[in-house]
Amino acid sequence: MKFMKLGSRPDTFYTAEAVRSVSSEVSSDLIVQVTGSRYLLHKFPLLSKCLRLQRLCSESPESSQHQIVQLPDFPGGVEAFELCAKFCYGITITISAYNIVAARCAADYLQMTEDVEKGNLIYKLEVFFTSCLLHGWKDAIVTLQSTKAFPLWSEDLGITSRCIEAIASKVLTHPSKVSLSHSYSRRERDDVSCNGAESQRLRPASKGWWAEDMAELGIDLYWRTMMAVKSGGKIPSNLIGEALKIYAARWLPNISRERDFNKQVGSDSDSDSTNETTSKHRLLLETIVSLLPAEKGAVTCSFLLKLLKAANILNASSSSKMELTRRASLQLEEATVRDLLIPSISLANDTVYDVDLVITILEQFMLQGQSPPTSPPRSKLGFERRRSRSAENIDLEFQESRRSSSASHSSKLKVAKLVDGYLQEIARDVNLPLSKFITLAEAIPDFSRLDHDDLYRAIDIYLKAHPDLNKSERKRLCRALDCKKLSVEACMHAAQNEFLPLRVVVQVLFFEQARAAMGGGKVTELPGNIKALLAAHNIDPSRPTAALSTTTSIQAEDQWSVSGFKSPKSKVSTLRMKMAEDELDESDLQSDGLGRSSKFKAFCALPTRPKRMFSKLLSMNRTSSEKN
Repeated sequence: MKFMKLGSRPDTFYTAEAVRSVSSEVSSDLIVQVTGSRYLLHKFPLLSKCLRLQRLCSESPESSQHQIVQLPDFPGGVEAFELCAKFCYGITITISAYNIVAARCAADYLQMTEDVEKGNLIYKLEVFFTSCLLHGWKDAIVTLQSTKAFPLWSEDLGITSRCIEAIASKVLTHPSKVSLSHSYSRRERDDVSCNGAESQRLRPASKGWWAEDMAELGIDLYWRTMMAVKSGGKIPSNLIGEALKIYAARWLPNISRERDFNKQVGSDSDSDSTNETTSKHRLLLETIVSLLPAEKGAVTCSFLLKLLKAANILNASSSSKMELTRRASLQLEEATVRDLLIPSISLANDTVYDVDLVITILEQFMLQGQSPPTSPPRSKLGFERRRSRSAENIDLEFQESRRSSSASHSSKLKVAKLVDGYLQEIARDVNLPLSKFITLAEAIPDFSRLDHDDLYRAIDIYLKAHPDLNKSERKRLCRALDCKKLSVEACMHAAQNEFLPLRVVVQVLFFEQARAAMGGGKVTELPGNIKALLAAHNIDPSRPTAALSTTTSIQAEDQWSVSGFKSPKSKVSTLRMKMAEDELDESDLQSDGLGRSSKFKAFCALPTRPKRMFSKLLSMNRTSSEKN
């Protein structure tokens, strides 16, 4: 870093009986009191350079031996005053970015201007500041940091604004070379003496030096500097976002470790120091949110959700939370399950995670737009457009539409997997209401779930964590589950799952049997566990039966048949009555009016004549084999 030496005499200041004085053959005649300290000095060297001391000495009565001058509220304290006093005596002083602000404020307080003496301290400091410090990157950063101790003085003297302009201009000078490797500020130092000697030869600066150095600034100065950088319009938004991420990691406590963050903010919440720290962090977070670039993708969704976690814990303003929620919803497909695990701090519920916040994000993601059409739109103006445009242009527009459709569909597929994984995590919470679980599960469109294995795992976890659910609640929970989209392993598990409603188990058995038939051309051997379940209800899967009647009013895909109903007192008859009872549950009738689907009616309309389950499928197989 650059520095400047002024004066040539050795330091002769010393302390005697709590009084600072200077060795001299001439007796002292001036006592200066600065913030509780006493200096025994000489009038001539001080008054010849300090206009303020001249005026104070002329106004105060002169005593027999020493004249006393009071300097209250001296900027920089005794260190800055002693620096100015040594300059007046010609003693060597060193000026650098670390002390130039204090020296400049003190010199202005003492009015050490050119009107008093040519080449006075203010002039020398200004030359060094403008010609050396503002031209060095690290010097400008350190100087700007030191203005924090003298905010009003620095603003009045223009030190703060000039430092900010210098820093912003350096960032904007070569924006094509800017990246965020964080190496320059820690390895390269421009330690160059302003008197001419170069203490360390500069090596080429690596890319990305500015973000980490700027992260050392306080939030007020950082905001002003980043606004100056952004207003230049030359830095890509993603680099601005990365710089904000570095700053947040530097100042927000353990933003990447939620548990430590919760402990640090939540412990001793009643103490004044903790409240003050929380307020400081809240202001810092809200300022970072205000600096986020408007462009989508400028920051990662993971970073946005980490900020949202911090905002939730710090009780940030609703506007900041809404902005983070909105921006996270635009990039939700980039998130991970861990990102969505936002701790809940609401006193209204006892849930571990803030599920309502995730529901809001998911709803906003789904509201971004409907699925684009899969074919070109047809309208009355279609023929007129063909007259004015070539067929190639129309094909090009259609291809662009399909591309955007593919991107939107791909995002929803990723979000569906994300939500199902999130459901598996929150399902373990014994205090999670069923309604919130169902809201999340049913918020995903049917086409977005290519398979329902993850959803089934989440439902299974929730059922085991909430064993007190009644029959109606279990049916509501499984409403979003599509048994046709379960894998073989999931079907085998579901067939033995005692927590599932009986209707779901029967559906699983049916679709597994149908899949086996379609795969092999005939009904294959059922797994042992499924056969055991059917045998427990006196259902013989190997006994052939007649096909279902095709004259029934029930649609073919909704036809169901169960064999083995011997008598009303048999176990299978009990099974039949239980299924019918399940389908006529009052909660279903109230929620849907006429029931949820025709399959439910088919369950209730089971024929009295015994028929084997899947007999229609078997008859179709036999017919096809006979034709062959």
